[in-house]
Amino acid sequence: MKNISRIYLRLPNWIGDVCMSLPSLYAVLNTGCEVIVCAKPWAESLLKGIVGIQFLSLSGHWNKDREIIKSHKKNNPVKGKSVGLLLPDSLTSALTFRLAGLSSAGYKDDGRSLLLKWPFDKPPKSLHAVESWYHLTHCALHKWHFKSAANPETTLVLPLDDGDTKKADILLQEHRLNDRKFILIAPTATGKHKGKDKVWPKFSAYTRNLQALGYTVVMCPPPNEREAAFRNAPDALCLPAVGLGVFVALISKAALVVCNDSGVSHLASLTRTPQITLIGVTDPKRTGPWSTTAHICGSMGHWPELDAVIKLSTSILTPS
Repeated sequence: MKNISRIYLRLPNWIGDVCMSLPSLYAVLNTGCEVIVCAKPWAESLLKGIVGIQFLSLSGHWNKDREIIKSHKKNNPVKGKSVGLLLPDSLTSALTFRLAGLSSAGYKDDGRSLLLKWPFDKPPKSLHAVESWYHLTHCALHKWHFKSAANPETTLVLPLDDGDTKKADILLQEHRLNDRKFILIAPTATGKHKGKDKVWPKFSAYTRNLQALGYTVVMCPPPNEREAAFRNAPDALCLPAVGLGVFVALISKAALVVCNDSGVSHLASLTRTPQITLIGVTDPKRTGPWSTTAHICGSMGHWPELDAVIKLSTSILTPS
């Protein structure tokens, strides 16, 4: 398809999924087209360091969101054609773009083929989420006669906003952490996986043991998880809640991140900070951290023992 000058990219709805969709976003940016990122409002804080994108905040209600996109198209005309790329598999995301007047590409799931101009089959083998979304992106760009690499990069990259980095520095100075090696833990995880709690049950004991070894253990939960964080790790130093961009900057300054298989694991993957992702009820093969500095500890159905996590932590913190 020729004369495409604008691509509306619908990102997924969860923090970890947005992180894992970054290779797809960069591939779209590399086309040279105007890129309009359509996502939940919180994603703008996370992605604001990326140059070359415009952001449309979506409400999650298809009728309202199609008006947001339709209004943007009307008020910002372009000479070429506008198309849509839908990373979510939902029927409502396809309906929203279709009713906004966008011809779109996406996977065929949920019987939405009739709403897509370019419906693609999912790859036959089970891929990591990063690879699956990138496969869709690569297929769509090829159909539109744009070039893209056949496979995503092996690491995720997110440029940090200077303002967020400065706020993280100030926060560390206020708590006298700017010149100290600290471990950042995330002792919470929202929701359950197949009815099972996704939180490692030994964060409290882990915190006390690492403190006894002379390490500073810090947590920085969002407001809605603060009570659970105190319950799971009452002895950790709790920093005030910050925005997503500042939180990623904070992660980049930690010596180690220890977290559940949750959004924090994927946020840590945006930095070079070593992380330990604790597995007990989930399968990391599809949604584990896409990072060369991530260490998986535990397995589906078997939480790791406290001693194993302590040993791994100290080996990372004091390499030979």
